[in-house]
Amino acid sequence: MHITRRTFIKNTVGALALPSLYPLSSLAESDSWKRYEITTEVNIDAPNQIVQAWIPLPLTKDTDYFKTIAISTDGDAKQASIFKTPTGDTRMLWGQWDASGNARNLVSTFLIATRERNTLNGQFNKSLMLSKDENAYWTRSTEFLPTDGIVKDRANEILKPLPKNASDVDKAKAIYNWVVENTYRDPATKGCGVGDVKLMLESNNLGGKCADINAVFVALARSSGIPARDVYGIRVDDSARGYKSLGRSADISKAQHCRAEFFAKGYGWVAVDPADVRKVILEEPGNLTLTDSKVIAIRDYLFGNWEMNWMPYNYGHDIALPGSKLGSRGKIPFLMYPQGETKEGRLDSLDPVNFKYKITSKLIA
Repeated sequence: MHITRRTFIKNTVGALALPSLYPLSSLAESDSWKRYEITTEVNIDAPNQIVQAWIPLPLTKDTDYFKTIAISTDGDAKQASIFKTPTGDTRMLWGQWDASGNARNLVSTFLIATRERNTLNGQFNKSLMLSKDENAYWTRSTEFLPTDGIVKDRANEILKPLPKNASDVDKAKAIYNWVVENTYRDPATKGCGVGDVKLMLESNNLGGKCADINAVFVALARSSGIPARDVYGIRVDDSARGYKSLGRSADISKAQHCRAEFFAKGYGWVAVDPADVRKVILEEPGNLTLTDSKVIAIRDYLFGNWEMNWMPYNYGHDIALPGSKLGSRGKIPFLMYPQGETKEGRLDSLDPVNFKYKITSKLIA
């Protein structure tokens, strides 16, 4: 991983299909893969002014649970490019229109493949480890993910009962359990939240949504020396595990969901999702509590496993959108929603009345 780069990588595209990264035939190794067509369409009505838009694109690197097969773009933008952030962990489609015309349209369609992710069931392999640079990168502090002060103090409290020779998995499990037991899903939180961990801990208000709750896990893990990261994405299908709250299909415009991972030597990146445990408690029928069998089952499952009715976008934090006239003032905590900008400033991605976009998902037989 090159973590010292300071320039955006740009590939100019128009209404064209990018080369397939994985031909369909390569997925024939197993019938466990599911294929989806995901389309994001942005429409901005802003007469007589320069307009910009950014659409998040799928994970830059393919994994054993997710692959990007192809990406295509369409629309009437005067300029359109694909950008990667300097660290390479986030990419997006950018479009810009001049001051002529009224309506603006930008479309990105991707064909992807996913399969169930189980990360602690495989055989231990001591060669699975991060490089020194990678370890430093995934334990770093960011504006919204500090690793000192109250975050470090809270992590020390959580891990104090563990033996000194506790493994990274044992430590991460203790943090996971603490997050599940002490946070709560707040339906009044706008969108997915913002993930301001320091504010949550200082105010002792541990309510929020996925980008808040899973960020608490990531920050506590990093402050304990465990590499960890948020994984921003979107649900693309209904859940096959019997949880209505953990899936979305067809129109997925409001199905954005952040997950989390930590790195354990010998196991690699381990999937977790404490936020979805709290979502089940709040949203599944029956006024569930932590002691209900349905909650116990999903709590156990979501330490080490992900149901892949979900597509990852990126791992990025504190992102400056390329081309934005707002400069550093326009940084966003993460890129999980389409973004737009006019001469009046940044459009509200959570206001579909004034910033129109639609995201759809279709399972490919």
